[in-house]
Amino acid sequence: MRIDAHHHLWDLTRRDQPWLDGAWAEPIRRSYALPDLVPHLAAHAVDATVLVQSSASYAETADLLAVAAGDGPVRGVVGWADLTDPGLAGVLAALPAGLVGIRHQVQGEPDPDWLTRPDVLRGLGAVAGAGLVYDLLVTPRELPAALAAVRALPELAFVLDHAAKPAVARGDWQPWAAGIADLARLPNVSCKLSGLVTEADWAAWRPPQILPYARHVLDAFGPERVLFGSDWPVCTLAAGYADVVALAEAATGHLTPAERSAVFGGTAGRVYRVAAG
Repeated sequence: MRIDAHHHLWDLTRRDQPWLDGAWAEPIRRSYALPDLVPHLAAHAVDATVLVQSSASYAETADLLAVAAGDGPVRGVVGWADLTDPGLAGVLAALPAGLVGIRHQVQGEPDPDWLTRPDVLRGLGAVAGAGLVYDLLVTPRELPAALAAVRALPELAFVLDHAAKPAVARGDWQPWAAGIADLARLPNVSCKLSGLVTEADWAAWRPPQILPYARHVLDAFGPERVLFGSDWPVCTLAAGYADVVALAEAATGHLTPAERSAVFGGTAGRVYRVAAG
């Protein structure tokens, strides 16, 4: 079973996506619905997906959960919630079935230590209490705070999105690589093999520029804690769905069939507790 553990959908006629401001986003500044994605899934034998939030909105989370409730490949939603809300536990309990995790755009917070604030740590505790996963959307700047949060909440399963967005285009390695190794030493965190093409030069990237980052993730976490994600449609700024799959297959080519199976589905199924049907 293959699972795409990270993709997005949004409808700009229903709500704005403020992060799409700027000329850079023009190629993807349109609505994306599940039928746009399904042919790519079919072409690469992807059986199930995890749909991830893209705006800080309970309304969007409700829309994504409605998609997951319908017929189709979406088997879980990583939605948004206000981690600073003292009543978060009640909010999470009231959300419909299909929610498997929570995410916040931590990379956009002015404070690099936002994740270690007492109110945020309390909120992360509520996520753990609800039996959900927390997706870490951070850059190398926020990796120290992410490490502290993971250490503070051993009962919470964390998933690091996009390998913490290393600056591939500049060829930066440290302190990113050390931060990845530090996180990987903690058993309650996994890492998505996703989003790396958009951290490279969109027009000129080649696999040899990206593969060292992907393989460092695999070496640090091991395939049993790495999850493939396409980051579609954001990935299309730099690469097509087929290119992203091919890159992940190249990165995992040295693994055993069982290990590749973990990266392309088994880990996501276990971490998010989702299945193909």
